[in-house]
Amino acid sequence: MKVVIPGGTGHIGTFLGRELTALGHHVVVLGRTSGTHWDGRTLGPWAAEIDGCDAVVNLAGRSVSCRYTQENLRQMMDSRVHSARVIGEAIERADSPPRVWLQMSTATIYSHRFDAPNDEATGEIGGSEPGVPGYWAFSVDIAKAWEAEQERASTPHTRKVALRTAMVMSPGRGGVFSVLRALTRLGLGGPVAGGAQFVSWLHDRDFVRALTFLIDREDLSGPVNLAAPNPVPQRELMRTLRAALKVPVGLPATRLMAELGAFALRSDTELLLKSRRVVPGRLLDAGFSFGFPHWADAAHDLVRRVNDPRG
Repeated sequence: MKVVIPGGTGHIGTFLGRELTALGHHVVVLGRTSGTHWDGRTLGPWAAEIDGCDAVVNLAGRSVSCRYTQENLRQMMDSRVHSARVIGEAIERADSPPRVWLQMSTATIYSHRFDAPNDEATGEIGGSEPGVPGYWAFSVDIAKAWEAEQERASTPHTRKVALRTAMVMSPGRGGVFSVLRALTRLGLGGPVAGGAQFVSWLHDRDFVRALTFLIDREDLSGPVNLAAPNPVPQRELMRTLRAALKVPVGLPATRLMAELGAFALRSDTELLLKSRRVVPGRLLDAGFSFGFPHWADAAHDLVRRVNDPRG
């Protein structure tokens, strides 16, 4: 199977391409600085790679791990919308279009809530919740625009899936797990602002398995939540990670401390404070079996693999 991965030079794309190659698939990465060159905005010679391929997995988009300035938010929006638009154009013009287009989206599209989980059928789309910073709505707007761009593309011979993805936990450098691990080892792996906010997460190997599952399942299209079935409160996430790392203490952080830390890390507190209680309703209904449905097992596996990369 030939799989084209636009935006595949980042953290997720790197391990996805490696795992798909190990499974015997032919992987072509489209990137701005490596792989087959593209700019994420305009058609070019790269489009020939899509013509005749089996699947497109579009991961392109500016990293959300940044300060949410107006300029950064604009880049986050434009990089996602423009790349989805031009991928749609390439598929529309292909003589032999791919059978499936998996488009990265985000679990952040759902509302900040504690009372009930968000699945695809009954989940609340965010953007108008009371008591949260107004600019959080822009992240939801980005997700909605991202998905709308894929939906409006005219690709009658190509099935389209929007991947509403939670935090993907991988042992490699550059991902969210490496940040959490580093903070924990420094003694900073405690609850943030009380730690009641839910964290939706997904083990990296379940991410790869879910994608191959979705490529094969011709009956699945539209939004699909990519998240483990058991989201956990942030305080439990960190307590479990401390146990896996054998770190006895994790200092708690107030909201103000979180804001200062996020500023120092050039990130934003939405990533820490928004309660993302997202569950994979459609995957479970379709019979997908998670290898790591519980955070304790996932955390111990990830720590083991960091300590023994051969694993």
